[in-house]
Order: sequence, then C-alpha cells, then structure tokens
Amino acid sequence: MSESDPFDEIVGAETERDPDLAVIEAGSRTLRTQGGQPQADVPARPEDPEVDKALREVETELATRWGETKLEPSVARIAALMDVLGEPQRSYPSIHITGTNGKTSTARMIEALLGAFDLRTGRYTSPHVQSITERISLDGAPISAERFIETYEDIKPYIEMVDAQQEFRLSFFEVLTGMAYAAFADAPVDVAVVEVGMGGSWDATNVIDADVAVVTPIDLDHTDRLGETPAEIAEEKAGVIKQDATVIMAQQSVDAAQVLLKKAVEVDATVAREGLEFGVVSRQVAVGGQLLNLRGLGGEYPEVYLPLYGAHQAHNAAVALAAVEAFFGVGAERADPLYIDTVRKAFAAVTSPGRLEVVRSSPTVVLDAAHNPAGARATAEAVGEAFDFSRLIGVVGASGDKNVRGLLEAFEPIFAEVVVTQNSSHRAMDADELAAIAVEVFGEDRVQVEPRLPDALEAAITLAEEEGEFAGGGVLVTGSVITVGEARVLLGRG
Repeated sequence: MSESDPFDEIVGAETERDPDLAVIEAGSRTLRTQGGQPQADVPARPEDPEVDKALREVETELATRWGETKLEPSVARIAALMDVLGEPQRSYPSIHITGTNGKTSTARMIEALLGAFDLRTGRYTSPHVQSITERISLDGAPISAERFIETYEDIKPYIEMVDAQQEFRLSFFEVLTGMAYAAFADAPVDVAVVEVGMGGSWDATNVIDADVAVVTPIDLDHTDRLGETPAEIAEEKAGVIKQDATVIMAQQSVDAAQVLLKKAVEVDATVAREGLEFGVVSRQVAVGGQLLNLRGLGGEYPEVYLPLYGAHQAHNAAVALAAVEAFFGVGAERADPLYIDTVRKAFAAVTSPGRLEVVRSSPTVVLDAAHNPAGARATAEAVGEAFDFSRLIGVVGASGDKNVRGLLEAFEPIFAEVVVTQNSSHRAMDADELAAIAVEVFGEDRVQVEPRLPDALEAAITLAEEEGEFAGGGVLVTGSVITVGEARVLLGRG
C-alpha cells in the first residue's frame, strides 16, 4: 500500500491506541484482504377497528410485565421459553449488535444490504419510535399488526407455562424477544439481525450464537446497570462474542477495546477493527445525506450514497458493510468485495426514522432520538454540518434516569433557545426539574418551559418563525426516543 493511499489516513486517525494492545491482538486473528431492499416507514395504528382493539389488548397485557428498565440479570427465563418453543432462534444464522449508540441505524443498514443480496431478513430492534410492531421486521418492513397479534397468541400458552415455573415472570422485553425469534423461524428468514436491549451477557437476546458480532461505539449509558467506565460496560457487552465468531468492532476507547479484544482471544474469535481492517476513506455532504468512499474487508467501495446525515452515520455504514462482508465470508473464504452496484442500491434505500429526520419545512423541524451525551454530541456536530440554520430552537424531553445535564451541555452551543417539555412516559423527567438544569446550562433567558409536548412544539416553531420565512430558523426535537415518537405523530408522520 502506497503512502498516498487515502486509507492511510484512517489508520493515522486511530488516536488513543495503546501499543500494549498488540499483546492482546497477537492472540487474535484479524481480517484483512488485499484486494436494498426498500424499507418501510414507521407504521400507524391499524385502520381496522377490530385489529386495533386486539393490538391494544396485547399491548395492555405486555404492559403488566416488568418494563425495559426493570431487570433481573439472567437469561434463564428466556432460555426456558426458547426450550419449550423448540429453540426457534437456532433455525437461522444471526448477526448480533451491541454497543451504546448507533445500534438501530446499523441494524437497518445491515438489513438493507442483506436484503439487496436476495436474503430474507428478520430484524429485531428496540425501543420503537411509534408502534410496538416496529421492533420485529421481516424483509425490511415491520410485521403487520395482525401478524404481531397472531405471534403473541401462538406463544402465549408457552409464556404462561414459563411464568409458572420461574421465580419472576418473563419481562416485557423477554416476551417480545421470544415473539421475534418465533416469528423469524415461522417466516422463515435466511438471517436474523438482532439488536441487544441492554448490555450483552445477560440481555434477553443473548440466547443466539451469532456468526457475526457487531460492537458499535461504547460510551457511558445505563451506568447503574452496566458499569461506570467504558471498560466495565464493554465487559458486559462482550458477552455477545461467541466461540469462533467474527467481531466487527467500531472505533472504541482503548479501555473498551482491550476488554473486547481479550474476550475475542478467549473464544478464538476473528476481529476486524474500524480504522484498521475497514473504515470510512472519505465523505462529503450531499443533498439529503452524504456521499461515502468506504474501505471494506474486501477492498474499496467508492461513491456510496447514504441518505442519512452526520459522520456518525458514515461510521455506522462502514461497520454495517463490514458485518455483511463477514457474514458472506469476505476476508476469510473469499477475497473479492461485494458487488458494488448492489451495495450502492442498498445504502441508497436506507431509512432510520427519528435519526436526524426532517418532518416539516418552513420552518424546518428535525427529529433526533439522542438521549445521552455521546449521542447528543454526534447529533450536534451533524446538525452543524448538514443544516444551515441561522437560529436553531431545541425541544427537549428526557428520561429521568439519563445524564440530562451532559445531554444539554452537548446541545448548548447549537441551540439559540431551548423549550423543555416532557413526554407521556412514566420515566419522563418532570418539565420543571428539567428546566432547572437547563437554566444552569443555558441561562434563564434562553429557556422556556412547556410541560405539554404539543405546546412545546408550537412554542418552538413560533420562535423559529421569528427569524422570518427565508431566514433559516429551525427546530430540533430530541432527548428521548419517546419524545421523538410522540412529536412525530403530532407533526403528521404517523
């Protein structure tokens, strides 16, 4: 490789890499070669009143179970459910995705690529933006409400059987995971793309033995459950790395990378690292997204259009591409890259609702589900790059268990003013409590409080319009997936 090769710049950009990592990496093989399907938007409520009623009944039953933030760290219950269902999760290969940010977008990209190569896909992601049916997708689209209801009714007797045998009933997330694995087996799918709910080792999804494990960037989130440092969190997330698997690792801090690589050595997993074996060679802003030159495990993939904004999505694309290459054996059994026209077609069709999604113009209203400081920093950088706002108003509704101060501090440089609000979730931080923190970050003159989300949206749009029709004012709604989902409905996208 010549010194002028642009991929050298990727390697050069790998700052914070500790030479001692070489000791760990020496025991781990690495991948290096020499050499979509359309996705549906977020579904609305069923139009058929009877179907809508039945779906609400299922949602009500699921709501009686432990929510996604109440956990008893164990896979015993989900393993018991898989056992009585006949181990449906073992009837297809899987790609398992963990990390802190970017999991859902990466999963959707992987799904699009696999579908473009004529594989039938199942995708399981969380949380949902608007409809619970979003969590389980077949062939790039959420399953229908009718199929969701049917799947639940089919496995309900087995759920009740496991409930009776266990100390604790199956949780909301465990039931949905069981439904997803059953639906994928019933379809049947050629490959499942599975996003962890939280962590890795004891996450309910971790009853699969994935051929490819993907680790998106690890940062601080759910610290009460996963640990207070990147290394501690990585220890838990490394649980998705199975014997002889291939690990596709996004750029990580040294501490997190050491943990992940150590686990890879222990289970004789093959590792491909962003910035070394694959990465983003170059990127430039384009209308509606960005144009990428990617280096995969099998070589170069030039002029790939991605209709998503931000450097973080470009890195997600590189990770997704490497994961699909690994799934097809590129870099191991075969050295040639994937067919470039198919890769371009797949990426051009990718959507990721609620991730820097423009839902209105005049003024422009953008939705983004950033809910932790790392995600907020990536979003703030992307907004500055992709949009030319003369004055940006923030609408923030966050969950009480998040690092809200860190989130607000990340957005402070780009928000002229912020309207604080709260969503309908029981986890939502009280608007007045959120306002008190916002005043400390922004100053009293830049903070407005509107407890009701519809009022907050109206207030923010009014503030943005003060700039004039052609002045470039905008609104960014953020802080929580739930806030974004509710705003999406209010703004006519559902």
